Order: sequence, then C-alpha cells, then structure tokens
Amino acid sequence: MRFLLLLIILFVTSIFTIDALANVAEPDPRAEEESDVMNWLSHQGLHDLKEETWNAYGQFTYISSWKQAFPALYTNLNGSTNSLLPAAERSYTGTATLFLAVKPWHGTEIYVVPELIAAEPLSGLLGLGGVIQNFELQKNGSKDPRVYLSRAYIKQIFEFGGNRVQLESDPMQLGGMVDSRRLVITAGNFSILDFFDKNSFSGDLRRQFNNMAFLTYAAYDFAADARGYTIGLIAEYYHDDWAFRIGHILPPADPNQLPLVFKPFTYYGDQIELEHKHELFGQPGAVRVLGYRNRENMGRWDDAINAYQLDHNLNATTCVGFNYGSDNSTAPDLCWARKPNIKMGIGVNFEQQITDDIGLFFRGMYSDGKTEVYSFTSNDRSISFGGIMKGSRWGREDDSVGIGYGMGWISKEHAKYLNMGGIDGFIGDGRLNQGIESVVDLFYSLGVYDSLWFTADYQHIENPAYNADRGPVNIYAIRGHFEF
Repeated sequence: MRFLLLLIILFVTSIFTIDALANVAEPDPRAEEESDVMNWLSHQGLHDLKEETWNAYGQFTYISSWKQAFPALYTNLNGSTNSLLPAAERSYTGTATLFLAVKPWHGTEIYVVPELIAAEPLSGLLGLGGVIQNFELQKNGSKDPRVYLSRAYIKQIFEFGGNRVQLESDPMQLGGMVDSRRLVITAGNFSILDFFDKNSFSGDLRRQFNNMAFLTYAAYDFAADARGYTIGLIAEYYHDDWAFRIGHILPPADPNQLPLVFKPFTYYGDQIELEHKHELFGQPGAVRVLGYRNRENMGRWDDAINAYQLDHNLNATTCVGFNYGSDNSTAPDLCWARKPNIKMGIGVNFEQQITDDIGLFFRGMYSDGKTEVYSFTSNDRSISFGGIMKGSRWGREDDSVGIGYGMGWISKEHAKYLNMGGIDGFIGDGRLNQGIESVVDLFYSLGVYDSLWFTADYQHIENPAYNADRGPVNIYAIRGHFEF
C-alpha cells in the first residue's frame, strides 16, 4: 500500500507538471495533443526529437489481480511444495521506471534505466508453468519497494549506406536518422528481450496482455537473473528490410536466482535471430526466427530420476547444495543431477497488421525439454496467438481490446520427474495427470488522460502446471499505467 500511495503521489505531481507546461506553451488547440514532456520541449524549440542528443521518459504501472477458488484433487502432495493454492487469493505489482539516454558523440549512445518494484504473487509465484498471470512478477519480489538498476549499456552504430531511416524517440531509443544498412554493437546490463523477439501486438504488456505467455515464447529459457536481466554483448546487422542478431549473455549462478555467474566462456546463453519486415496487401508485418543455446550448471530430468532410483537417499530432502526446499522424501531432486549441460530451442514469431486498426500475432517455440528451467518459465514447448483492435472503430482512439490464447507442453522426461513428486523452479504438485496447460487472456484498455490507461483483464487457465487433476483457474485484474 505504501508503494501504491507513492505511485499516486508521483502520478498527480506529473499531471500538474504537464498541465503547467501546457499552460505556459498555449498550444494551438487544433494541433494534435502530445502526451509527454519530450514532445512539449520539442514544440518549444528546446529539443530536437528528430535528432536527439538525449532523452528521458518514465512509466508507472500498478496491477491488482484476484484469483477465484478452484477445484483440485490434491495440493502439495507428500510434502512437495510448488502447487498453486486452490483458495481465493489476491496479487499485485507496482513498478516505476525512469529511462535515460544520452548521445555523447555521433554513433555512440548510452542508456541507464533505474527501476522500482513492489510485488505480492499468487501462491509465492508457484503452481503455474508457462502462463504466469502477471508479466511484472519477479522471482525475488518483495512487498517492500526495491530500487535497482535494470539496465546500463552502451551502443555503437556503424553505418554502411542504403536509405536514410528515421528512428522515433522512445524509451530506450534516441530519435535520429540512420542508414538502413548498419551494424549496431551493444554491451552492458540489459534484458535480452530489449533486442530479441520483438512483436508489435504481443510484447509491450504494460499496455496489452497481462499473462507472461504473451511476453515472449514461454519455452524461451533465455539467460537472466531472477529479475529478468543479464550482462552481455549483442551485435545487430540491419540490411534494409532484413535484420540479423546474435547475442552472448550471462546466466545466473544458480537456477532462477539473482547473482549472475561471471564465466562467459564456461557458462553462457547464446541466441541468434533472423528478421524480415514486409508488406502484405499494403499492410506492414514481420517474420522472425530465433534459436538459442545455453550452457549452464543445470540438471537433466533423467539424471535426477536415475540418481534417485539407484539410491533413494538421493531424494529431495537430503540435498546439501542448491535446491528448492521440497519436503518430499520419496521424490527425486534436480540437486543431485546438476552439472554443465546444454539446452537448445528454436522458435518463429509472426506479426501482421490486417487493417489500420487490427493486428494479429503468432509465436511458437520448441525447446529440447531435457533439462530444468534455469531462468524463465517451466515450459518446454509453447505457442501463443491472438489479435488486438484499436478503439478508433468506435470513436475511442486511445482504447484497445485484445484476445490471446497460449498453450504449453512439457517433455515426457519432465512429466515423469513431476509425476514422481519432483519439483522445479515453479511447479510440482507431488503427482501429475499430464495435460496441456493453456490460457485465454482477454483485455480492454481504456485511455482516460493523454498517457494514462486503465485496463480490465480476464484470464482463464486450464490444467495449471500441466496437471489435469487441478483447475480450471479464473483470474481477474485491473491495471493502471501512466507514461511521461
């Protein structure tokens, strides 16, 4: 509640600031309303949005979720600890972010992004595989507000000709003209999703869907700390309508934990992506293919099972190394199987605008399913698809409505491990009647004041944690989001 009060104070202060600036400027009422200070400065001739040497943006987001009670044949069976609790629960997240960028000289850009978060997840963030209901939730979240540096990186641009392209001023992007054929090198602290797997209709979840199944591929176990950030090096080559990206980043020292391991040639996450932008019937679209390969100190499902079957003392309660704290003495545990292993996956991402106010998306990824989840969600294969419509069709330009459907599967080795009572970073009910985990996410976003949106969101989840003995689950949410 303290964090929510802070957001309200900051939001009201920002409104008064923007109103005061607008009153000083006395803009032409016939002109299009602008929604942030950077645009106001541009109108006053104090800032060049088309060729920026600096910019600053910010956002506040508060999400309150409520889960209905749901049926479950069992919960945390035999001392396993990772079930979604069947009783009604409330969850919330609040974030405040400041995006700062500067161009010290031509071709070089520096970005710094401090962030504040407070959160309370459902059931301790346990019991959902690839369909976690709130994308803002972090694995080490706290009810007390915490400030951290989410990003601090440097970008170098080398230009090689072609057409001149205007990059729009935005958070984490300086406005400016660049060649359509260019090489961009980025080094520092960031989220890999800042650069890879972008999608216009399923990615900016502070204004779109709430469920994490629509943030990226649910089966994309990208290397990251418990907050979703990493340190690494990325190269992007743009050639007109084509783009090729390659990234080498650091994983956490232990799965789903905060500290990173600084051994970039021993433990790492590599990814490559090929992107092509096109026009179909006069409307823009894009296709992206992404592959990743991680080398991490992680356990294989079959190794954990074999260790337990050979010696029942190697169970979930006897591990002296890193483990998730299961009390099930009759179950295998990944603790006894961790060693340097390889994890790989490949996915395709498609977006297509159908009309000026309707867009569709699709994502699908296949990961090998041999090893534990190390940084993202408990999912081995996933698809998601849906669409978003702008409110211009009913005279509400700043509104939007969307519906998305996500499905997830786990490998047979993963399912066998869970059925024996094992747990991983997020799931493990003590037994498993395997089913396809799925979610329907429906939202309506109401634009109420320039850069302020309120969103109502409904989610229906089938087979939580891939378990047909539990669920379905209904989750309702309200989201407030303000940008400046």
